[in-house]
Amino acid sequence: MPLRITLRQLEYFIAVCDCGSIVLAARRLNVSSPSISTAIAQLEAEVGLKLFIRRHAHGLAVSQVGRRFLEGAREAVARAEALGDLASELAGTVRGDLHVGCLITFAQIVLPKLRRGFVDTYPDVTFHQFERDQSEIFEQLRDARLDVAITYDLDIPPDLDFHPLIDLPPVAHFAQDHPLAARRDVAPSELVDLPMILLDLPVSSDYFLSLFAETGQRPRVVERTRDIAVMRSLVANDFGYSIANIRPITDQAPDGGTLRFVPISGGPRLLKMGILTSRGAETSRTVAAFVEHVRDNLSDASEFSFGTEAH
Repeated sequence: MPLRITLRQLEYFIAVCDCGSIVLAARRLNVSSPSISTAIAQLEAEVGLKLFIRRHAHGLAVSQVGRRFLEGAREAVARAEALGDLASELAGTVRGDLHVGCLITFAQIVLPKLRRGFVDTYPDVTFHQFERDQSEIFEQLRDARLDVAITYDLDIPPDLDFHPLIDLPPVAHFAQDHPLAARRDVAPSELVDLPMILLDLPVSSDYFLSLFAETGQRPRVVERTRDIAVMRSLVANDFGYSIANIRPITDQAPDGGTLRFVPISGGPRLLKMGILTSRGAETSRTVAAFVEHVRDNLSDASEFSFGTEAH
């Protein structure tokens, strides 16, 4: 008899594998934990395989056969989504699921507004957003867990397509009373010996450190954080300066301290913010519509860059 496996069962199975637990998968999918547990039990009964090893007080672990089954599950879901895209194209509509990634350093500034405009225009699209670092974006585009991403042109691999939109220069962040806070610009040689709070994300941190290459020295990193909000609060409390390429909405750090922003002189490499897709992804009508929406609404550099004046 043919197997009676549903796409929802496969989606729940994949989510549990990715999240490592039923509770986290339920939060990610916005469904109840019992619903996922029931779907997993039904899937295991249908295929006659033990997909998870259940350990008391330690949750679930994917079994060996479960790992192999996961590959087929991902492929089946991807093919089903492709059929949905084809149906949309044939019907001339934009609908279905859209998985959008955004670099974690600027997702809070860029993505919500873009999402609002897109879902208002295309109400039949189910929008899923994910804040990721650069390495995770590359990996998840390749695995088809993301359809499209908004990020910088940092170490883009040849199998992915980057479409640049905005040039953003690096800018030093200072506490309000820092001796360099009132400067019109500041050179890397003036920063290299000062305490630095490094935004320590994969790929991004290498870019920030590369700005000091011409000095022949490494900057004096006294603290590292993966959270840009924590970085800004540390800077505002005068634990050191930092560097970023996009400005906050206000001059206030998350804890209420005041920040000052000074462009870095000496012709440093600008970062380009743009759209990243896997090769051929824009053949999907929904992805193509989102790419066009981003191009139409993310083209004014003055909204995000610091320009030439200190703020």
